[in-house]
Amino acid sequence: MDVHALGWAGLGLVVVILITIDILGHVRTPHAPSMREAARWTAFYVSLAVVFGLILWGIYGAQYAGEYFAGYITEYSLSVDNLFVFIIIIGAFRVPREFQQKVLLSGIIIALVLRLIFILVGAAVIQNFSWVFYLFGAFLLYTAYSQAREGSGGPSEEEEGYHENAVVRMIRRIMPVSEGFVGDKMLHRAHGKTFITPLLICIFALGTADLMFAVDSIPAVFGLTKEPYIVFAANAFALLGLRQLYFLIDGLLDRLVYLHYGLAAILGFIGVKLVIHALHENELPFVNGGEHWDVVPEPTILVSLAWIVGVLTITVLTSLAKNRKDARIAAAERSVAEARAAHERHVIPEAPADRRPAGDAAPAAASSPDTTVETPAATETPVDEGTSAREWARPRGGGPGAGPARGGGPGADPARGQRRAR
Repeated sequence: MDVHALGWAGLGLVVVILITIDILGHVRTPHAPSMREAARWTAFYVSLAVVFGLILWGIYGAQYAGEYFAGYITEYSLSVDNLFVFIIIIGAFRVPREFQQKVLLSGIIIALVLRLIFILVGAAVIQNFSWVFYLFGAFLLYTAYSQAREGSGGPSEEEEGYHENAVVRMIRRIMPVSEGFVGDKMLHRAHGKTFITPLLICIFALGTADLMFAVDSIPAVFGLTKEPYIVFAANAFALLGLRQLYFLIDGLLDRLVYLHYGLAAILGFIGVKLVIHALHENELPFVNGGEHWDVVPEPTILVSLAWIVGVLTITVLTSLAKNRKDARIAAAERSVAEARAAHERHVIPEAPADRRPAGDAAPAAASSPDTTVETPAATETPVDEGTSAREWARPRGGGPGAGPARGGGPGADPARGQRRAR
Protein backbone atom coordinates (compact mmCIF):
# COMPACT_ATOMS: atom_id res chain seq x y z
CA MET A 1 0.00 0.00 0.00
CA ASP A 2 1.66 3.16 -1.24
CA VAL A 3 0.15 6.10 0.64
CA HIS A 4 1.01 9.51 -0.77
CA ALA A 5 1.92 12.35 1.57
CA LEU A 6 -1.44 13.89 0.69
CA GLY A 7 -3.11 10.82 2.19
CA TRP A 8 -1.38 11.42 5.52
CA ALA A 9 -2.15 15.13 5.31
CA GLY A 10 -5.81 14.44 4.59
CA LEU A 11 -6.12 12.05 7.52
CA GLY A 12 -4.39 14.55 9.81
CA LEU A 13 -6.71 17.32 8.61
CA VAL A 14 -9.77 15.19 9.36
CA VAL A 15 -8.48 14.52 12.88
CA VAL A 16 -7.79 18.23 13.49
CA ILE A 17 -11.25 19.22 12.21
CA LEU A 18 -12.96 16.68 14.46
CA ILE A 19 -10.99 17.84 17.49
CA THR A 20 -11.85 21.47 16.68
CA ILE A 21 -15.55 20.61 16.41
CA ASP A 22 -15.37 18.90 19.79
CA ILE A 23 -13.63 21.87 21.41
CA LEU A 24 -15.98 24.51 19.99
CA GLY A 25 -19.19 22.51 20.20
CA HIS A 26 -18.82 20.63 23.46
CA VAL A 27 -15.80 21.46 25.59
CA ARG A 28 -15.91 25.25 25.28
CA THR A 29 -19.28 25.29 27.04
CA PRO A 30 -18.91 22.92 30.00
CA HIS A 31 -21.94 20.69 30.40
CA ALA A 32 -22.86 17.11 31.14
CA PRO A 33 -24.14 15.57 27.87
CA SER A 34 -27.48 13.84 27.91
CA MET A 35 -27.92 10.23 26.84
CA ARG A 36 -29.50 11.35 23.56
CA GLU A 37 -26.63 13.72 22.78
CA ALA A 38 -24.03 11.07 23.56
CA ALA A 39 -25.85 8.50 21.39
CA ARG A 40 -26.15 10.95 18.50
CA TRP A 41 -22.46 11.85 18.50
CA THR A 42 -21.39 8.24 18.97
CA ALA A 43 -23.41 7.31 15.88
CA PHE A 44 -21.80 10.23 14.02
CA TYR A 45 -18.25 9.06 14.77
CA VAL A 46 -19.03 5.45 13.90
CA SER A 47 -20.62 6.56 10.61
CA LEU A 48 -17.58 8.71 9.84
CA ALA A 49 -15.29 5.73 10.44
CA VAL A 50 -17.40 3.62 8.07
CA VAL A 51 -17.29 6.33 5.39
CA PHE A 52 -13.50 6.47 5.69
CA GLY A 53 -13.35 2.70 5.22
CA LEU A 54 -15.49 2.94 2.09
CA ILE A 55 -13.16 5.62 0.71
CA LEU A 56 -10.21 3.29 1.33
CA TRP A 57 -12.14 0.57 -0.50
CA GLY A 58 -12.65 2.81 -3.51
CA ILE A 59 -9.01 3.94 -3.66
CA TYR A 60 -6.96 0.94 -2.49
CA GLY A 61 -9.32 -2.02 -2.87
CA ALA A 62 -11.23 -4.43 -0.66
CA GLN A 63 -8.14 -6.02 0.94
CA TYR A 64 -6.95 -2.84 2.65
CA ALA A 65 -10.49 -1.75 3.45
CA GLY A 66 -11.06 -5.10 5.17
CA GLU A 67 -7.85 -4.66 7.15
CA TYR A 68 -9.01 -1.21 8.24
CA PHE A 69 -12.45 -2.39 9.34
CA ALA A 70 -10.95 -5.32 11.25
CA GLY A 71 -8.44 -3.01 12.94
CA TYR A 72 -11.09 -0.40 13.75
CA ILE A 73 -13.48 -2.90 15.31
CA THR A 74 -10.66 -4.46 17.33
CA GLU A 75 -9.42 -1.08 18.52
CA TYR A 76 -12.94 0.10 19.34
CA SER A 77 -13.72 -3.01 21.36
CA LEU A 78 -10.45 -2.67 23.28
CA SER A 79 -11.27 1.01 23.86
CA VAL A 80 -14.48 -0.05 25.58
CA ASP A 81 -12.33 -2.02 28.00
CA ASN A 82 -10.18 1.09 28.49
CA LEU A 83 -13.24 2.97 29.71
CA PHE A 84 -13.19 0.91 32.90
CA VAL A 85 -9.89 2.51 33.85
CA PHE A 86 -10.95 5.96 32.61
CA ILE A 87 -13.96 5.83 34.92
CA ILE A 88 -11.71 4.85 37.83
CA ILE A 89 -9.22 7.67 37.16
CA ILE A 90 -11.88 10.36 36.73
CA GLY A 91 -13.66 9.12 39.83
CA ALA A 92 -10.41 9.11 41.82
CA PHE A 93 -9.81 12.78 40.96
CA ARG A 94 -13.51 13.58 41.60
CA VAL A 95 -13.80 15.55 38.36
CA PRO A 96 -17.20 17.32 38.16
CA ARG A 97 -19.33 15.81 35.42
CA GLU A 98 -19.59 19.06 33.44
CA PHE A 99 -15.77 19.15 33.11
CA GLN A 100 -15.32 15.50 32.17
CA GLN A 101 -15.64 16.17 28.42
CA LYS A 102 -12.67 18.54 28.54
CA VAL A 103 -10.62 16.05 30.54
CA LEU A 104 -11.43 13.19 28.16
CA LEU A 105 -10.78 15.16 24.97
CA SER A 106 -7.48 16.55 26.26
CA GLY A 107 -6.37 13.09 27.36
CA ILE A 108 -7.34 11.67 23.96
CA ILE A 109 -5.27 14.32 22.16
CA ILE A 110 -2.22 13.34 24.22
CA ALA A 111 -2.94 9.68 23.52
CA LEU A 112 -3.19 10.29 19.76
CA VAL A 113 0.23 11.97 19.66
CA LEU A 114 1.85 9.22 21.73
CA ARG A 115 0.20 6.48 19.68
CA LEU A 116 1.34 8.04 16.40
CA ILE A 117 4.94 7.96 17.65
CA PHE A 118 4.46 4.38 18.85
CA ILE A 119 2.98 3.32 15.48
CA LEU A 120 5.77 4.88 13.41
CA VAL A 121 8.46 3.32 15.60
CA GLY A 122 6.66 -0.03 15.55
CA ALA A 123 6.36 0.04 11.76
CA ALA A 124 10.09 0.72 11.39
CA VAL A 125 10.96 -2.13 13.75
CA ILE A 126 8.64 -4.55 11.94
CA GLN A 127 10.13 -3.74 8.55
CA ASN A 128 13.67 -4.43 9.76
CA PHE A 129 13.13 -7.25 12.27
CA SER A 130 10.51 -9.82 11.35
CA TRP A 131 11.16 -11.74 14.58
CA VAL A 132 9.34 -8.93 16.43
CA PHE A 133 6.11 -10.69 15.46
CA TYR A 134 7.08 -13.49 17.85
CA LEU A 135 7.24 -10.94 20.67
CA PHE A 136 3.97 -9.29 19.66
CA GLY A 137 2.23 -12.65 19.39
CA ALA A 138 3.52 -13.88 22.76
CA PHE A 139 2.55 -10.61 24.42
CA LEU A 140 -0.99 -10.75 23.00
CA LEU A 141 -1.38 -14.35 24.14
CA TYR A 142 -0.34 -13.32 27.64
CA THR A 143 -2.77 -10.38 27.51
CA ALA A 144 -5.54 -12.74 26.40
CA TYR A 145 -4.78 -14.96 29.38
CA SER A 146 -4.91 -11.93 31.69
CA GLN A 147 -8.28 -10.88 30.27
CA ALA A 148 -9.72 -14.36 30.74
CA ARG A 149 -8.35 -14.54 34.28
CA GLU A 150 -9.88 -11.15 35.07
CA GLY A 151 -13.22 -12.31 33.70
CA SER A 152 -13.13 -15.43 35.88
CA GLY A 153 -12.77 -13.46 39.08
CA GLY A 154 -9.12 -12.46 39.14
CA PRO A 155 -7.96 -9.05 40.35
CA SER A 156 -9.07 -6.20 38.09
CA GLU A 157 -8.46 -2.49 37.83
CA GLU A 158 -11.75 -1.83 39.58
CA GLU A 159 -10.72 -3.89 42.60
CA GLU A 160 -7.13 -2.67 42.75
CA GLY A 161 -8.14 0.98 42.39
CA TYR A 162 -6.19 3.79 40.77
CA HIS A 163 -2.49 4.29 41.50
CA GLU A 164 -0.67 7.31 40.08
CA ASN A 165 2.00 6.43 37.55
CA ALA A 166 5.52 7.82 37.42
CA VAL A 167 4.62 10.71 35.09
CA VAL A 168 1.88 12.00 37.38
CA ARG A 169 4.10 11.67 40.46
CA MET A 170 6.88 13.58 38.70
CA ILE A 171 4.48 16.41 37.80
CA ARG A 172 3.39 16.67 41.42
CA ARG A 173 7.03 16.99 42.53
CA ILE A 174 7.94 19.62 39.93
CA MET A 175 4.88 21.89 40.09
CA PRO A 176 2.75 23.05 43.03
CA VAL A 177 -0.80 21.76 42.89
CA SER A 178 -3.86 23.78 43.87
CA GLU A 179 -6.07 22.56 46.68
CA GLY A 180 -9.06 21.93 44.44
CA PHE A 181 -10.60 22.60 41.04
CA VAL A 182 -10.66 26.19 39.80
CA GLY A 183 -13.51 25.91 37.32
CA ASP A 184 -12.21 24.18 34.21
CA LYS A 185 -8.80 25.85 34.38
CA MET A 186 -5.65 23.78 34.03
CA LEU A 187 -3.38 26.45 35.51
CA HIS A 188 -4.15 28.85 38.34
CA ARG A 189 -2.09 31.81 39.50
CA ALA A 190 -2.36 32.95 43.10
CA HIS A 191 -0.04 34.68 45.60
CA GLY A 192 2.52 35.27 42.88
CA LYS A 193 2.82 31.56 42.06
CA THR A 194 1.45 29.39 39.27
CA PHE A 195 -0.34 26.25 40.37
CA ILE A 196 -1.47 23.32 38.28
CA THR A 197 -4.97 22.13 39.04
CA PRO A 198 -6.14 18.55 39.60
CA LEU A 199 -7.83 18.85 36.19
CA LEU A 200 -4.46 19.00 34.43
CA ILE A 201 -3.06 16.13 36.48
CA CYS A 202 -6.10 14.01 35.56
CA ILE A 203 -5.53 14.81 31.87
CA PHE A 204 -1.93 13.58 32.04
CA ALA A 205 -3.08 10.53 33.98
CA LEU A 206 -5.56 9.63 31.22
CA GLY A 207 -3.07 10.24 28.40
CA THR A 208 -0.28 8.19 29.95
CA ALA A 209 -2.66 5.44 31.07
CA ASP A 210 -3.89 5.11 27.48
CA LEU A 211 -0.31 4.60 26.34
CA MET A 212 -0.19 1.48 28.50
CA PHE A 213 -3.26 0.16 26.68
CA ALA A 214 -1.62 0.98 23.35
CA VAL A 215 1.07 -1.58 24.19
CA ASP A 216 -1.42 -4.37 23.52
CA SER A 217 -3.91 -2.68 21.15
CA ILE A 218 -1.38 -1.45 18.57
CA PRO A 219 0.31 -4.87 18.20
CA ALA A 220 -3.18 -6.32 17.85
CA VAL A 221 -3.90 -4.04 14.88
CA PHE A 222 -0.45 -4.75 13.45
CA GLY A 223 -1.50 -8.39 13.57
CA LEU A 224 -4.27 -7.52 11.10
CA THR A 225 -2.37 -5.15 8.81
CA LYS A 226 1.23 -4.14 8.27
CA GLU A 227 0.34 -0.65 7.04
CA PRO A 228 1.03 2.13 9.58
CA TYR A 229 -1.46 4.38 7.79
CA ILE A 230 -4.29 1.92 8.44
CA VAL A 231 -3.13 1.31 12.02
CA PHE A 232 -3.18 5.05 12.81
CA ALA A 233 -6.52 5.60 11.07
CA ALA A 234 -8.12 2.79 13.07
CA ASN A 235 -6.67 4.18 16.30
CA ALA A 236 -7.67 7.77 15.51
CA PHE A 237 -11.32 7.04 14.73
CA ALA A 238 -11.65 4.69 17.69
CA LEU A 239 -10.16 7.20 20.14
CA LEU A 240 -12.11 10.20 18.82
CA GLY A 241 -15.37 8.33 19.33
CA LEU A 242 -14.33 7.23 22.80
CA ARG A 243 -15.29 10.50 24.51
CA GLN A 244 -19.00 10.32 23.72
CA LEU A 245 -19.00 6.55 24.18
CA TYR A 246 -17.85 7.18 27.76
CA PHE A 247 -21.04 9.12 28.54
CA LEU A 248 -23.22 6.69 26.60
CA ILE A 249 -22.26 3.53 28.45
CA ASP A 250 -21.05 4.99 31.76
CA GLY A 251 -22.79 2.88 34.39
CA LEU A 252 -23.66 0.16 31.86
CA LEU A 253 -20.22 -1.41 31.54
CA ASP A 254 -20.89 -3.73 34.46
CA ARG A 255 -23.66 -5.33 32.40
CA LEU A 256 -21.13 -6.60 29.84
CA VAL A 257 -20.25 -9.43 32.19
CA TYR A 258 -18.53 -11.50 29.49
CA LEU A 259 -16.57 -8.64 27.90
CA HIS A 260 -13.24 -9.87 29.24
CA TYR A 261 -13.81 -13.32 27.76
CA GLY A 262 -14.68 -11.80 24.39
CA LEU A 263 -11.57 -9.62 24.37
CA ALA A 264 -9.49 -12.62 25.43
CA ALA A 265 -10.81 -14.60 22.44
CA ILE A 266 -10.02 -11.74 20.05
CA LEU A 267 -6.54 -11.06 21.41
CA GLY A 268 -5.75 -14.77 21.56
CA PHE A 269 -6.77 -15.21 17.92
CA ILE A 270 -4.64 -12.26 16.79
CA GLY A 271 -1.73 -13.52 18.92
CA VAL A 272 -1.85 -16.91 17.20
CA LYS A 273 -2.11 -15.14 13.84
CA LEU A 274 1.03 -13.12 14.61
CA VAL A 275 2.97 -16.24 15.60
CA ILE A 276 1.89 -17.99 12.39
CA HIS A 277 2.96 -14.94 10.38
CA ALA A 278 6.32 -14.93 12.17
CA LEU A 279 6.81 -18.61 11.30
CA HIS A 280 6.02 -17.88 7.64
CA GLU A 281 8.78 -15.23 7.61
CA ASN A 282 11.07 -16.98 10.08
CA GLU A 283 14.73 -16.01 10.04
CA LEU A 284 15.74 -17.19 13.51
CA PRO A 285 18.38 -19.93 13.19
CA PHE A 286 17.11 -21.89 16.21
CA VAL A 287 13.56 -22.11 14.77
CA ASN A 288 13.23 -24.63 11.94
CA GLY A 289 16.89 -24.10 11.05
CA GLY A 290 16.22 -20.51 10.01
CA GLU A 291 13.85 -21.64 7.26
CA HIS A 292 10.31 -20.46 6.69
CA TRP A 293 7.67 -22.73 8.19
CA ASP A 294 4.37 -22.33 6.40
CA VAL A 295 2.63 -25.61 7.18
CA VAL A 296 -0.25 -23.83 8.90
CA PRO A 297 -1.93 -21.24 6.66
CA GLU A 298 -2.28 -17.72 8.01
CA PRO A 299 -5.93 -16.64 8.49
CA THR A 300 -7.11 -14.24 5.82
CA ILE A 301 -8.47 -10.80 6.67
CA LEU A 302 -12.04 -11.98 5.98
CA VAL A 303 -11.62 -14.82 8.47
CA SER A 304 -10.17 -12.37 11.00
CA LEU A 305 -13.01 -9.90 10.49
CA ALA A 306 -15.63 -12.64 10.80
CA TRP A 307 -14.02 -13.92 14.01
CA ILE A 308 -13.91 -10.46 15.60
CA VAL A 309 -17.50 -9.56 14.72
CA GLY A 310 -18.78 -13.01 15.70
CA VAL A 311 -17.03 -12.99 19.09
CA LEU A 312 -18.29 -9.49 19.92
CA THR A 313 -21.84 -10.42 18.93
CA ILE A 314 -21.81 -13.56 21.06
CA THR A 315 -20.29 -11.60 23.96
CA VAL A 316 -23.03 -8.96 23.92
CA LEU A 317 -25.90 -11.44 23.48
CA THR A 318 -24.73 -13.79 26.23
CA SER A 319 -24.13 -10.85 28.57
CA LEU A 320 -27.67 -9.55 28.00
CA ALA A 321 -29.10 -13.05 28.50
CA LYS A 322 -27.25 -13.43 31.80
CA ASN A 323 -28.49 -10.03 32.97
CA ARG A 324 -32.10 -11.05 32.29
CA LYS A 325 -31.58 -14.38 34.06
CA ASP A 326 -30.02 -12.68 37.09
CA ALA A 327 -32.91 -10.21 37.21
CA ARG A 328 -35.46 -13.07 37.25
CA ILE A 329 -33.54 -14.90 39.98
CA ALA A 330 -33.32 -11.73 42.06
CA ALA A 331 -37.07 -11.13 41.68
CA ALA A 332 -37.84 -14.72 42.71
CA GLU A 333 -35.57 -14.44 45.75
CA ARG A 334 -37.31 -11.22 46.79
CA SER A 335 -40.72 -12.92 46.49
CA VAL A 336 -39.56 -15.87 48.61
CA ALA A 337 -38.12 -13.54 51.23
CA GLU A 338 -41.36 -11.54 51.40
CA ALA A 339 -43.45 -14.71 51.70
CA ARG A 340 -41.19 -16.05 54.44
CA ALA A 341 -41.42 -12.77 56.34
CA ALA A 342 -45.21 -12.79 56.05
CA HIS A 343 -45.35 -16.38 57.31
CA GLU A 344 -43.16 -15.53 60.28
CA ARG A 345 -45.55 -12.69 61.18
CA HIS A 346 -48.53 -15.12 60.90
CA VAL A 347 -50.07 -13.00 58.20
CA ILE A 348 -52.23 -15.01 55.81
CA PRO A 349 -53.02 -13.01 52.68
CA GLU A 350 -56.72 -12.71 51.95
CA ALA A 351 -57.85 -14.16 48.64
CA PRO A 352 -59.42 -11.65 46.23
CA ALA A 353 -63.21 -11.57 46.35
CA ASP A 354 -63.59 -12.47 42.68
CA ARG A 355 -61.56 -15.69 43.21
CA ARG A 356 -63.50 -16.96 46.25
CA PRO A 357 -65.79 -19.95 45.58
CA ALA A 358 -69.47 -19.19 45.77
CA GLY A 359 -70.88 -19.75 49.24
CA ASP A 360 -67.40 -19.89 50.80
CA ALA A 361 -67.02 -18.94 54.42
CA ALA A 362 -66.05 -15.40 55.29
CA PRO A 363 -62.31 -14.78 55.24
CA ALA A 364 -62.38 -13.79 58.89
CA ALA A 365 -63.63 -17.22 59.85
CA ALA A 366 -60.74 -18.96 58.14
CA SER A 367 -58.02 -16.52 59.13
CA SER A 368 -58.64 -16.42 62.90
CA PRO A 369 -57.86 -19.52 64.97
CA ASP A 370 -60.43 -18.53 67.61
CA THR A 371 -63.33 -18.11 65.19
CA THR A 372 -65.85 -20.94 64.76
CA VAL A 373 -68.74 -21.41 62.40
CA GLU A 374 -72.09 -21.00 64.07
CA THR A 375 -73.48 -24.55 63.83
CA PRO A 376 -74.54 -26.85 66.60
CA ALA A 377 -71.74 -29.28 65.79
CA ALA A 378 -69.10 -26.60 66.17
CA THR A 379 -68.95 -27.05 69.94
CA GLU A 380 -68.80 -30.83 69.76
CA THR A 381 -66.62 -31.82 66.81
CA PRO A 382 -62.96 -30.79 66.70
CA VAL A 383 -61.70 -29.20 63.53
CA ASP A 384 -59.17 -31.22 61.62
CA GLU A 385 -56.19 -29.07 60.56
CA GLY A 386 -56.53 -30.28 56.99
CA THR A 387 -60.24 -29.48 56.80
CA SER A 388 -61.47 -26.04 55.87
CA ALA A 389 -64.14 -24.24 57.86
CA ARG A 390 -66.58 -24.61 55.00
CA GLU A 391 -66.21 -28.41 54.78
CA TRP A 392 -66.52 -28.77 58.56
CA ALA A 393 -69.72 -26.73 58.71
CA ARG A 394 -71.43 -28.58 55.86
CA PRO A 395 -74.38 -30.81 57.06
CA ARG A 396 -73.53 -34.49 56.86
CA GLY A 397 -76.23 -37.13 56.37
CA GLY A 398 -79.20 -36.92 58.72
CA GLY A 399 -77.32 -36.74 62.00
CA PRO A 400 -77.83 -34.25 64.76
CA GLY A 401 -77.50 -30.68 63.65
CA ALA A 402 -78.16 -31.50 60.02
CA GLY A 403 -80.42 -29.30 57.98
CA PRO A 404 -83.53 -30.52 56.25
CA ALA A 405 -82.75 -34.04 55.14
CA ARG A 406 -83.15 -35.30 51.62
CA GLY A 407 -85.50 -38.14 50.84
CA GLY A 408 -87.77 -39.48 53.57
CA GLY A 409 -85.38 -39.81 56.48
CA PRO A 410 -85.85 -38.26 59.91
CA GLY A 411 -86.40 -34.55 59.69
CA ALA A 412 -87.56 -34.67 56.06
CA ASP A 413 -90.09 -32.16 54.78
CA PRO A 414 -93.58 -33.84 54.70
CA ALA A 415 -94.74 -31.74 51.81
CA ARG A 416 -91.78 -32.81 49.73
CA GLY A 417 -92.53 -36.47 50.55
CA GLN A 418 -96.15 -36.07 49.45
CA ARG A 419 -95.09 -34.51 46.15
CA ARG A 420 -92.75 -37.42 45.50
CA ALA A 421 -95.46 -39.95 46.35
CA ARG A 422 -97.69 -38.41 43.71
